[in-house]
Amino acid sequence: MDDNLSSISEELADIEGKINDIFRALSNGFQKLEKIKDSNRKSRQLEELTDKMRDCKRLIKEFDREVKDLEGGNDSNTNKMLSEKKQSMIKELNSYVALKKQHASNLGNKRIDLFDGPGESYGEDNVLLASNMTNQQLIDSGNRMMDETDEAIERSKKVVQETVNVGTETAAALKAQTEQMSRIVNELDSIHFSLKKASKLVKELGRQIATDKCIMALLFIIVIGVIAIIIVKLVNPNNKDIQDIPGLAPPVQSQSRRLLWNSS
Repeated sequence: MDDNLSSISEELADIEGKINDIFRALSNGFQKLEKIKDSNRKSRQLEELTDKMRDCKRLIKEFDREVKDLEGGNDSNTNKMLSEKKQSMIKELNSYVALKKQHASNLGNKRIDLFDGPGESYGEDNVLLASNMTNQQLIDSGNRMMDETDEAIERSKKVVQETVNVGTETAAALKAQTEQMSRIVNELDSIHFSLKKASKLVKELGRQIATDKCIMALLFIIVIGVIAIIIVKLVNPNNKDIQDIPGLAPPVQSQSRRLLWNSS
C-alpha cells in the first residue's frame, strides 16, 4: 500500500492495493495460460482472467471517482500524481486486455471485448479510458477505430459479393437443371408416344397373324378333304355318293363294259 496515498486517503490506498493484487494475479494467470495446451482448460482460464480484469476496471472507476471527490482539497502536484497513477493503472490494464484479445483470437473466440458483461454497454465502459486520454491519443484511437470500421466494411462488401456470386451460380445451375428436366420430360413424352404406337402395331400384327393362321388351317382342311376324296375315289370308283372332282379324268371303264360296247 502506497504511503503517499495513505496520507491522502485511506480509501484510495485500499483501492490501489486491491488493483495491484489483481495485476499480480493477472500476470501469474497469463504466464500459466501460456503453458496450458488443452483448449477447454485454456478457455476456462481465460474466462477467469477476464473476470479479474472486469473487477480491476470497476476498481479503477472507483479510484477515479474518489480522486474527483478529493480533487478540490488537493494541490495541483497531488492531483497530477493521482492522475498519473490512474493513467498507469489504465495502461497496465490495457496491456492485459491486449493479451486477452490475442489469446481469445487464437482460441477462435470472437468475443474479444473485455467489457461485455451483462448490464454493461460498450460506450459506457470506455468512458473512463477515453476521459483519461490526451487529444493526440483520442485522435489516434479515433483513426484506429475508423480504420477498423473501414476494414469491417470491406469484409462485409466481400461477403456480400461472395453471396451475390454464389446466388448467381446457384441461379445458373437451377436454370440448367430446369432445362435438363424439360428435355427429359419431352423425351419421356416421345418415349411414351413410341410405346403406344409400338403397342398398337403389335396388336395389329397379332390380329394379322391370327387371321393368317385361320386361313392356313382352313386351307389345310380343304387339302386334306380333297386328298381324302381322291383316295376314296381311287379305292372305290363305283361309289356314286362321291361326285367327280372337277378337273380329274373320269374313272376307267371296266372290261365288261368295253366288250358290250364293241358287240353293239
